[in-house]
Amino acid sequence: MENKLEQGRLYDFYGELLTPHQRRIYESAVYEDLSLAEIAESEGISRQGVHDLLKRVTATLKQYEEKLHMIERFDRITGMTKKLADAAQTADDPATFREEVLATANAILKDME
Repeated sequence: MENKLEQGRLYDFYGELLTPHQRRIYESAVYEDLSLAEIAESEGISRQGVHDLLKRVTATLKQYEEKLHMIERFDRITGMTKKLADAAQTADDPATFREEVLATANAILKDME
């Protein structure tokens, strides 16, 4: 499976789009770190079935990100927000600070369109 952090982020953004069954199995594998055998036993399906479902769900979550770019947008806006915070802490000149805030605010607004 992919990096657990990446899987967690994908699930945080798009997990609600999965069926309850998919969510339960994905959470067991990613968040509870259960083995395929443990999940298969608790769900009453084969180990191969769990493996295939996890692979399918991971591909589906990645496809959502490829189409919707929510994580990418979130990361960009987070970066711009940090830029605003840095400008507020380091600005000595009010005019420079104002320009930085306006430029960053406009970039955020443009990204939200």
